[in-house]
Amino acid sequence: MAKKPEDQERPGRIKQLRMIAGIIKQANPKGMPIVYASALGTFALCVVIGLVTGSIWYLLFIGVMLSLTVGLVVFGQLAQRAQYSMLHGQPGAAAAILQGMRGTWEVAPAVAVNRDQDIVHRVVGFPGVILVSEGPGSRVQKMLVAEKKRVQRVALDVPVYDIQSGDGEGQVPIAKLQRHLMKLPRNLKKPAVYEVNNRLKALSQTLPMPKGPLPRGAKMPRPKMR
Repeated sequence: MAKKPEDQERPGRIKQLRMIAGIIKQANPKGMPIVYASALGTFALCVVIGLVTGSIWYLLFIGVMLSLTVGLVVFGQLAQRAQYSMLHGQPGAAAAILQGMRGTWEVAPAVAVNRDQDIVHRVVGFPGVILVSEGPGSRVQKMLVAEKKRVQRVALDVPVYDIQSGDGEGQVPIAKLQRHLMKLPRNLKKPAVYEVNNRLKALSQTLPMPKGPLPRGAKMPRPKMR
Protein backbone atom coordinates (compact mmCIF):
# COMPACT_ATOMS: atom_id res chain seq x y z
CA MET A 1 0.00 0.00 0.00
CA ALA A 2 1.47 3.33 -1.09
CA LYS A 3 2.15 5.92 1.59
CA LYS A 4 0.22 9.18 1.59
CA PRO A 5 2.20 12.31 0.60
CA GLU A 6 1.78 13.77 4.12
CA ASP A 7 3.17 10.54 5.64
CA GLN A 8 6.24 10.76 3.41
CA GLU A 9 6.88 14.38 4.43
CA ARG A 10 6.39 13.70 8.15
CA PRO A 11 9.74 13.11 9.89
CA GLY A 12 10.30 9.81 11.71
CA ARG A 13 10.37 9.49 15.48
CA ILE A 14 14.18 9.38 15.66
CA LYS A 15 14.48 12.43 13.42
CA GLN A 16 11.96 14.30 15.57
CA LEU A 17 13.93 13.50 18.72
CA ARG A 18 17.12 14.75 17.06
CA MET A 19 15.40 17.97 16.03
CA ILE A 20 14.12 18.53 19.58
CA ALA A 21 17.56 17.72 20.99
CA GLY A 22 19.03 20.37 18.70
CA ILE A 23 16.51 22.92 19.96
CA ILE A 24 17.38 22.05 23.57
CA LYS A 25 21.09 22.38 22.84
CA GLN A 26 20.52 25.76 21.21
CA ALA A 27 18.49 27.07 24.16
CA ASN A 28 20.69 25.47 26.85
CA PRO A 29 24.10 23.96 25.95
CA LYS A 30 24.03 21.99 29.24
CA GLY A 31 20.57 20.56 28.51
CA MET A 32 21.49 17.26 26.84
CA PRO A 33 24.32 16.49 29.32
CA ILE A 34 21.72 16.91 32.08
CA VAL A 35 19.47 14.38 30.30
CA TYR A 36 22.31 11.85 29.98
CA ALA A 37 23.46 12.41 33.57
CA SER A 38 19.95 11.88 34.96
CA ALA A 39 19.51 8.63 33.04
CA LEU A 40 22.97 7.27 33.90
CA GLY A 41 22.62 8.33 37.53
CA THR A 42 19.33 6.45 37.84
CA PHE A 43 20.87 3.32 36.27
CA ALA A 44 23.94 3.51 38.53
CA LEU A 45 21.73 3.84 41.62
CA CYS A 46 19.78 0.71 40.64
CA VAL A 47 23.03 -1.21 40.10
CA VAL A 48 24.31 -0.23 43.55
CA ILE A 49 21.02 -1.28 45.17
CA GLY A 50 21.18 -4.56 43.26
CA LEU A 51 24.71 -5.28 44.47
CA VAL A 52 23.80 -4.50 48.07
CA THR A 53 20.60 -6.56 48.10
CA GLY A 54 21.92 -9.41 45.95
CA SER A 55 19.25 -8.85 43.26
CA ILE A 56 21.62 -7.52 40.60
CA TRP A 57 19.90 -9.07 37.55
CA TYR A 58 16.46 -7.94 38.61
CA LEU A 59 17.72 -4.43 39.40
CA LEU A 60 19.59 -4.28 36.09
CA PHE A 61 16.30 -4.74 34.24
CA ILE A 62 14.53 -2.25 36.49
CA GLY A 63 17.46 0.15 36.11
CA VAL A 64 17.23 0.16 32.32
CA MET A 65 13.50 0.89 32.41
CA LEU A 66 13.81 3.57 35.09
CA SER A 67 16.76 5.30 33.45
CA LEU A 68 14.88 5.53 30.14
CA THR A 69 11.82 6.89 31.91
CA VAL A 70 13.75 9.48 33.90
CA GLY A 71 15.73 10.52 30.82
CA LEU A 72 12.57 11.03 28.77
CA VAL A 73 10.88 13.01 31.56
CA VAL A 74 13.87 15.35 31.89
CA PHE A 75 14.10 15.56 28.08
CA GLY A 76 10.45 16.60 27.86
CA GLN A 77 10.79 19.24 30.57
CA LEU A 78 13.87 20.76 28.92
CA ALA A 79 12.14 20.71 25.53
CA GLN A 80 9.21 22.63 27.01
CA ARG A 81 11.54 25.19 28.59
CA ALA A 82 13.35 25.59 25.27
CA GLN A 83 10.04 26.22 23.56
CA TYR A 84 9.13 28.90 26.09
CA SER A 85 12.53 30.60 25.71
CA MET A 86 12.20 30.66 21.91
CA LEU A 87 8.65 32.04 22.04
CA HIS A 88 9.36 34.62 24.72
CA GLY A 89 8.81 38.13 23.40
CA GLN A 90 7.46 36.93 20.04
CA PRO A 91 4.04 38.15 18.81
CA GLY A 92 1.52 35.33 19.07
CA ALA A 93 3.55 33.45 21.70
CA ALA A 94 0.50 33.02 23.95
CA ALA A 95 -1.53 31.59 21.06
CA ALA A 96 1.19 29.02 20.37
CA ILE A 97 1.17 27.97 24.03
CA LEU A 98 -2.63 27.79 24.15
CA GLN A 99 -2.87 25.73 20.96
CA GLY A 100 -0.42 23.24 22.44
CA MET A 101 -2.70 22.44 25.39
CA ARG A 102 -4.02 18.90 25.66
CA GLY A 103 -7.66 18.17 26.26
CA THR A 104 -10.88 19.97 25.44
CA TRP A 105 -9.67 23.49 24.69
CA GLU A 106 -11.07 25.33 21.67
CA VAL A 107 -8.63 28.12 20.79
CA ALA A 108 -9.44 31.05 18.49
CA PRO A 109 -6.25 33.12 18.08
CA ALA A 110 -6.31 36.88 17.51
CA VAL A 111 -10.04 37.52 17.87
CA ALA A 112 -9.15 41.16 18.58
CA VAL A 113 -6.12 43.16 17.39
CA ASN A 114 -5.47 46.88 17.75
CA ARG A 115 -3.26 49.17 15.69
CA ASP A 116 -0.40 48.69 18.17
CA GLN A 117 -0.53 44.95 17.40
CA ASP A 118 -1.78 44.03 20.87
CA ILE A 119 -3.75 40.80 20.64
CA VAL A 120 -6.60 39.04 22.43
CA HIS A 121 -7.08 35.28 21.99
CA ARG A 122 -10.22 33.37 22.94
CA VAL A 123 -10.27 29.95 24.57
CA VAL A 124 -13.35 27.85 25.32
CA GLY A 125 -12.94 24.98 27.77
CA PHE A 126 -14.40 23.41 30.88
CA PRO A 127 -13.97 26.65 32.90
CA GLY A 128 -16.00 28.59 30.32
CA VAL A 129 -14.64 31.33 28.04
CA ILE A 130 -11.11 32.61 28.70
CA LEU A 131 -9.77 35.75 27.00
CA VAL A 132 -5.97 35.93 26.94
CA SER A 133 -4.21 39.13 25.92
CA GLU A 134 -0.71 39.91 24.68
CA GLY A 135 0.65 43.41 25.18
CA PRO A 136 1.24 46.06 27.86
CA GLY A 137 -1.36 46.03 30.61
CA SER A 138 -2.16 49.72 30.15
CA ARG A 139 -3.36 49.05 26.60
CA VAL A 140 -4.84 45.55 26.63
CA GLN A 141 -7.19 46.11 29.57
CA LYS A 142 -9.58 48.15 27.43
CA MET A 143 -9.44 45.47 24.73
CA LEU A 144 -10.27 42.75 27.26
CA VAL A 145 -13.21 44.71 28.65
CA ALA A 146 -14.61 45.35 25.16
CA GLU A 147 -14.14 41.75 24.05
CA LYS A 148 -15.66 40.45 27.28
CA LYS A 149 -18.82 42.48 26.62
CA ARG A 150 -19.03 41.07 23.07
CA VAL A 151 -18.59 37.51 24.31
CA GLN A 152 -21.12 37.85 27.14
CA ARG A 153 -23.82 38.89 24.66
CA VAL A 154 -23.46 35.46 23.04
CA ALA A 155 -22.22 33.29 25.91
CA LEU A 156 -25.06 34.52 28.19
CA ASP A 157 -24.64 32.85 31.61
CA VAL A 158 -21.31 31.13 30.79
CA PRO A 159 -18.41 32.36 32.99
CA VAL A 160 -15.95 34.60 31.12
CA TYR A 161 -12.40 35.03 32.44
CA ASP A 162 -9.79 37.54 31.26
CA ILE A 163 -6.04 36.94 31.61
CA GLN A 164 -3.14 39.16 30.65
CA SER A 165 -0.10 37.20 29.51
CA GLY A 166 3.31 38.83 29.77
CA ASP A 167 6.03 39.80 32.20
CA GLY A 168 4.40 42.92 33.61
CA GLU A 169 2.82 43.38 37.03
CA GLY A 170 -0.35 41.32 37.37
CA GLN A 171 0.37 39.42 34.14
CA VAL A 172 0.92 35.67 33.71
CA PRO A 173 4.22 34.63 32.08
CA ILE A 174 3.76 32.33 29.09
CA ALA A 175 5.71 29.61 30.91
CA LYS A 176 2.92 29.50 33.52
CA LEU A 177 -0.01 30.18 31.20
CA GLN A 178 -1.12 26.57 30.67
CA ARG A 179 -0.91 25.81 34.39
CA HIS A 180 -2.92 28.96 35.17
CA LEU A 181 -5.77 27.87 32.88
CA MET A 182 -5.73 24.32 34.27
CA LYS A 183 -6.34 25.71 37.79
CA LEU A 184 -9.57 27.46 36.77
CA PRO A 185 -12.80 25.82 38.05
CA ARG A 186 -14.63 23.37 35.79
CA ASN A 187 -17.99 25.00 35.08
CA LEU A 188 -19.00 23.32 31.80
CA LYS A 189 -19.37 19.78 30.54
CA LYS A 190 -17.91 18.63 27.24
CA PRO A 191 -21.07 19.04 25.08
CA ALA A 192 -21.55 22.56 26.47
CA VAL A 193 -17.96 23.49 25.53
CA TYR A 194 -18.60 22.71 21.86
CA GLU A 195 -22.03 24.36 21.92
CA VAL A 196 -20.65 27.61 23.36
CA ASN A 197 -17.72 27.56 20.94
CA ASN A 198 -20.07 27.20 17.96
CA ARG A 199 -22.07 30.20 19.17
CA LEU A 200 -18.94 32.31 19.55
CA LYS A 201 -17.77 31.51 16.02
CA ALA A 202 -20.50 33.83 14.77
CA LEU A 203 -18.70 36.82 16.31
CA SER A 204 -16.66 38.81 13.82
CA GLN A 205 -13.03 39.63 14.59
CA THR A 206 -12.01 43.10 15.75
CA LEU A 207 -9.51 44.15 13.08
CA PRO A 208 -6.85 46.82 13.70
CA MET A 209 -7.26 50.31 12.34
CA PRO A 210 -4.30 51.42 10.21
CA LYS A 211 -2.10 54.14 11.67
CA GLY A 212 -2.19 57.54 9.97
CA PRO A 213 -4.68 58.89 7.41
CA LEU A 214 -6.42 56.56 5.01
CA PRO A 215 -5.17 56.66 1.39
CA ARG A 216 -7.34 58.43 -1.18
CA GLY A 217 -10.11 56.29 -2.54
CA ALA A 218 -9.85 53.78 0.30
CA LYS A 219 -13.09 52.53 1.76
CA MET A 220 -13.75 51.09 5.17
CA PRO A 221 -14.76 47.41 5.05
CA ARG A 222 -18.40 46.78 5.80
CA PRO A 223 -19.34 44.02 8.21
CA LYS A 224 -21.09 41.07 6.63
CA MET A 225 -24.80 40.85 7.41
CA ARG A 226 -26.03 37.51 8.63
